[in-house]
Amino acid sequence: MSTNEISTENSHQPVILSELNEHGVLLLTLNRPERHNSWTVEMEELYNESFDKAAADPRVRVVVLTGAGRSFCPGMDMAVLDGASSGAKPWPTDRFPPRTRPMSFLKPVIAAINGACAGIGFNQALMCDLRFASTAAKFSAAFSARGLVAEDGVSWLLQRIVGLGNASDLLLSSRRFTATEAMDMGLLNRVLEPDDLLPTAMEYANQLADTCSPSAMAVIKRQLLDDGDRSFHAGRDAAIIALRAARRAPDYREGVTSFMERRPPRFAGLGAGEKES
Repeated sequence: MSTNEISTENSHQPVILSELNEHGVLLLTLNRPERHNSWTVEMEELYNESFDKAAADPRVRVVVLTGAGRSFCPGMDMAVLDGASSGAKPWPTDRFPPRTRPMSFLKPVIAAINGACAGIGFNQALMCDLRFASTAAKFSAAFSARGLVAEDGVSWLLQRIVGLGNASDLLLSSRRFTATEAMDMGLLNRVLEPDDLLPTAMEYANQLADTCSPSAMAVIKRQLLDDGDRSFHAGRDAAIIALRAARRAPDYREGVTSFMERRPPRFAGLGAGEKES
């Protein structure tokens, strides 16, 4: 298992840790535990850089996103918020792409939410394909309590995950809620004891990496995103076109052959040649 410290906030403290295992699962860890992994300009830069590198690396098949210490990410660092609200140090919006990268990223992204998850942290968890959370996790959209609106398209996304009524409640009130409540409203896929969270998320990611076609998963991610806004018949017709292409691709033959030969499949990875949507 190899570890690469993508960058550092200073010479002693890596801001994001990147660890690729033998299955092709990349573990990204937000690593400002002394500040509960609160979001900064440098963290945003490295977050985007991490996904750029993962997209270009065919060894990476699945990404798991988590936080160091007791928190996932409670939102923007208060010093950054203070500077932005006073105008003394505005957030450099023009430097960054939209904060929706996990949704357009062609490989599955699993959030392993180990603690406080609010604001930008809440948004990034929503952008992931699956969300596993610790029983210790606490959630809040937080925007209305800071005089902000629902950022990053979350008003569109959240209601599709938990329904309009729940989305209205969470976004308007900015109230805190537990992992149990999040699970009950459909926000989470699993709730686990703290010691089981990351091992379970990694085990699930390993299974995807070992047995599922990267190209098929990339197309399915696009289908899930696109079909949310089109009719059944439009989704069906798009699936017919996608299926024709899949049947001409090597992964289809490998999937059938490996099943008949009762062996693990040997699918090719996705690299720099693939285009994100």
